[in-house]
Amino acid sequence: MSRRCFSLTESRNWCYRLAFAKSGLRSALTDLRDGGGTVVHCWVPKARSPAKPDLLLIHGLGANALWQWADVLPHLAPHYNLFVPDLLFFGDSSTSRPDRSDAFQARCLMRVMEAHSVRRLSLVGLSYGGFVGYSMAAQSMEEEAAVAVERLVICCAAVCIEEKDLKEGVLSVSDLEEAVMILVPHTPARLRELMGYTLSRPPPLGLIPSCLLSDFIDAMCADYIEEKRDLVRAIPRNRKISEIPKITQPTLIIWGEHDHVFPLQLGHRLKRHIGDNAHVVVVKDTGHAFNVEKPKEFCKLLKMFLVDQQPPPASSSPDSESEKRTTEKSSTSC
Repeated sequence: MSRRCFSLTESRNWCYRLAFAKSGLRSALTDLRDGGGTVVHCWVPKARSPAKPDLLLIHGLGANALWQWADVLPHLAPHYNLFVPDLLFFGDSSTSRPDRSDAFQARCLMRVMEAHSVRRLSLVGLSYGGFVGYSMAAQSMEEEAAVAVERLVICCAAVCIEEKDLKEGVLSVSDLEEAVMILVPHTPARLRELMGYTLSRPPPLGLIPSCLLSDFIDAMCADYIEEKRDLVRAIPRNRKISEIPKITQPTLIIWGEHDHVFPLQLGHRLKRHIGDNAHVVVVKDTGHAFNVEKPKEFCKLLKMFLVDQQPPPASSSPDSESEKRTTEKSSTSC
């Protein structure tokens, strides 16, 4: 697909690169030398401070690390050595290996962190990045692990989704291939559909010029289309809660109240799976992209949990699914 002479998306990319550099980060490529040509791009500290802990920020589907983390960096850079990778098939990260699992993405990031002499870290994972982050936390608990994950924040990532959930109508879109086409859009119409699913109160989507949407698709979504779609297909494949490891690290689970990609009940399911080490915070009046809709609240929660290491506000994390079951039992008994 040919690129336009002027791209608003590429211009914004340039601005984000400046923002990353201003936050003390530089671009770095790591060749994993795994026989599959796996190369991972990561923004790393220009000068790593031994007085600061290390923090890994993992993006989700839709765009590269620049677009999803630029607004967060100024809030976290004073407190952490930041590492912000592009997942495989995003940005300058790629592989010829056939594995499309989140566990493989996690193993690659573990090796990248090891290559940068990171031995202990906390992490934040957005959406698909939350699947990868959870897998990293589980892998770090293995005896031979070279990198330890100490604390993690999982944002609207349905780690405890099961393959049967698609058939049972737990998700808004029950057909996997339809979900794949929405989550990895290749036309303006599909991108509008994605925005409608991810935002609680989307702008008038019909008024957004198709040329702007096409520009974004050309710049951000034109490469590795099938590989990205295979990442989505791999998420529910043979997935069962009984086979998902239970992590023991302190975990903050953040979810949008009106998430139409992964409904809130999946956040509470994840909390129950992890147990007492996990806390759920529901961001009111937001959807899947709560970090876009309420960025100040998102940054406040990250600082509270990661920097101040305080528990989240109890009033923000009711187990609505449990409350729903209790209400249904009360209604039946009446």
